[in-house]
Amino acid sequence: MPRDKILFVLTSHSKLGNSGIPTGYYLPEVAHAYNVLAPHYKIVFASPNGGVPPMVAEYDRSDAGCIAFLGDSVAMSALNNSITLESVNSEELVAVYFPGGHGPMFDLAHHPASLQITREVYEAGGIVGAVCHGTAGIVNLKLSNGTFLVSGKNVTGFSNTEEDAVQKTNFIPFMLEDQLKTNGGNFSKAATDWAEHVLVDGRLVTGQNPASTTKTGLEILSLMKK
Repeated sequence: MPRDKILFVLTSHSKLGNSGIPTGYYLPEVAHAYNVLAPHYKIVFASPNGGVPPMVAEYDRSDAGCIAFLGDSVAMSALNNSITLESVNSEELVAVYFPGGHGPMFDLAHHPASLQITREVYEAGGIVGAVCHGTAGIVNLKLSNGTFLVSGKNVTGFSNTEEDAVQKTNFIPFMLEDQLKTNGGNFSKAATDWAEHVLVDGRLVTGQNPASTTKTGLEILSLMKK
């Protein structure tokens, strides 16, 4: 079976804890990566619950990448009919990508099927990528040898200072930067908040924030062409 698909793992979690504040996936972190990768590989969308994943309402309506993505009928049909993670065949995948939004902090950080798929793809020589809060999808992933995927790796994700800036610290189950460090990751961030910062360590690609999405996609693509 050829490995010719990239899995985009989307959250099914729609609220920030018990606050009632809506959350979900962040559209630009899906759209910009999709626009880079879709011309080269088939994109599969999956989520814990399947169907239409919840989306963060706030994003720049003038963002050209988002406009193009929303106007792509193939992309929107696949996204709005996401398959369940349990139905994903990891043997078809060349890469797994986690976009952010706060949602992944609540479900993907501990979702058994998501962790298993990602481990199987990585251990089969595939690529794992994540941006912003999407890094929550890999922060707790243990490989077959019992070590954390991020242990000893150069990694990034939404930083503590950025979390404080968006005033969501009191609503989330953990601080992503802290958890990456706790699980052995060599965390770094841009010199200024919101600036592009992408790290490649072997077959692991992580981006700090929304501004890092396009480069994260490009780095994933570069690795797949090697």
